[in-house]
Amino acid sequence: MVTEVTEGVKVTVVTEYQPDYSSPAQNHYVFTYHVTIENNSQHTVKLLRRHWFIADAGFPVREVEGEGVVGKQPTLEPGDTHQYVSGCNLKSGIGKMYGTYLMDRVVDGKNFLAAIPEFHMIAPYRCN
Repeated sequence: MVTEVTEGVKVTVVTEYQPDYSSPAQNHYVFTYHVTIENNSQHTVKLLRRHWFIADAGFPVREVEGEGVVGKQPTLEPGDTHQYVSGCNLKSGIGKMYGTYLMDRVVDGKNFLAAIPEFHMIAPYRCN
């Protein structure tokens, strides 16, 4: 589990290797990541966009950008939490992801980037 806090928005990520959906013989490794976004600020915030960097050992870094997360643009009141699960495929079995969420502070329209902490994805047998 890794955590990052930006302007009171706490982002926590937990990863999990998915052996039932992976095929190492075909260089196909599947991971899920569970994200918890907590609004510990005094203001209502809305998640507008995501911007991810995906590093797969030995391959070019991929970039993913788009609106919201898993089809939603959640609004979080102070003290609220939003959770979601998504996934990532790697070719090497070893990689990492990191990025930002574009957040809107509803009261005054101020936008800011909430950091998504860097997290690693490693197929268990790659640890040997």
